[in-house]
Amino acid sequence: MDQITINQHVKYSRIIQGFFRAHQWQKSTQEMNRFIHELVERGVTTMDHADIYGQYTVEKLFGDALALSPELRDQIQIVTKCGIVLPNQIYPEQTDHRYDLSKRHIKRAVERSLKSFQVECLDSLLIHRPSPLMKPCEITDALKDLVNEGKLLSFGVSNFQRPQYELLNRCLKDDKFHIAVNQIEVSPYHLEAFHDGTIDDMYREGVKLMAWGPFAGGRLFDENDPVASRVLPVLTRIAKTHQTSIAAVVSAWFKKHPADIMPILGTERLERVDEVINGLQLELHDQEWFDIYTAAQGYDIP
Repeated sequence: MDQITINQHVKYSRIIQGFFRAHQWQKSTQEMNRFIHELVERGVTTMDHADIYGQYTVEKLFGDALALSPELRDQIQIVTKCGIVLPNQIYPEQTDHRYDLSKRHIKRAVERSLKSFQVECLDSLLIHRPSPLMKPCEITDALKDLVNEGKLLSFGVSNFQRPQYELLNRCLKDDKFHIAVNQIEVSPYHLEAFHDGTIDDMYREGVKLMAWGPFAGGRLFDENDPVASRVLPVLTRIAKTHQTSIAAVVSAWFKKHPADIMPILGTERLERVDEVINGLQLELHDQEWFDIYTAAQGYDIP
């Protein structure tokens, strides 16, 4: 599997494994360790997290599994996010629900993540969501400090549109520091990032795109869903034409876009991972790509 260059220090695998639901998988530490090994053996080396996943438990679940095979650390890229505050039992002093993008919180969140993962450096830290109260230069000051302290190799954002990206970017004047990644919701079910210009803007700026919800949380396979009822027959037809799976067709749909959009899988099923990987070998015709696109938006292009 080829890799996508994030910056001079970090490359992501084209397919990314997400751990949003890992606390529900009921895997032992040994089973989670084996799961990570299986992913790496398939070329899926980028692991997507957030501090709040599983009510602040998933990073430690992953870290405990990683600790069983320290040699894995050099084979994977750990991505995590911060900036959302939730009440929880792990940090009982947190009793509120809000966004906190202060320098103090960002740096504290990274220290917590490093401890949970049992590592000394994160490959990428993303600001989880923009806040109406965010002070852009305070955020970038925190990120610069963390890079200079050797605790981050790259940084980025999540769910940021162009105006919010610009707010941060104007505080980054040094070529050494730049927003490398934007993680957004996009799929053959959810096209808003195409329609609002986010994908075009990030592509123009050289910001790499991670796609969360590439199968719309499973809604893409629901025949009774109003959007899926349009898209699923098209995906099924194309899959039949190429003698492959629907998941492979979706994977190929992402790969065909010139912005190198990297889908984040939320599954624990390795057979689904294999289907998505197989899609990297599939070359969709332009018309097939547009058939999926127009089915998702519900009307034809002009």
